[in-house]
Amino acid sequence: MTDSIKPLATARATAQGGRNGRTATEDGLVAVDLSVPKDMGGPGREGTTTPEHLFAAGYAACFAGALDFIGRQHKKDASKAEVTAEVSVGPREGGGFGLAVVLHVNDPGLPQAELAALAQEAHEKICPYSHATRGNVDVQIKATGG
Repeated sequence: MTDSIKPLATARATAQGGRNGRTATEDGLVAVDLSVPKDMGGPGREGTTTPEHLFAAGYAACFAGALDFIGRQHKKDASKAEVTAEVSVGPREGGGFGLAVVLHVNDPGLPQAELAALAQEAHEKICPYSHATRGNVDVQIKATGG
């Protein structure tokens, strides 16, 4: 069962040519050429990206915002936290392909235990990417505090 939402904003992008094509947002702010990376058997053309790169960038930014939000609720400053999302793609045991994500959360200004707790709460309660992947994608959080 999925939760319905009341949309606050909507992004629209169109892709042509799949993984060896091009994708762009309706407003033109994001426009990239795509190619299958060499490690997946593709050409890995220079100056191109992959859907996984785009997903990683979005998830990292969204999670950093969720972490900052949770930090403020707990009167902690997580605004300087750096979030790196590693998104891997590969064959699934059940067939087809799937994703796996590791979120590296780094903030030397927060104690390790506090940062880990804030990151877990952001993952469980706030981040829409975390909600969307829950139960479908293996997401690990690795927090490194001061």
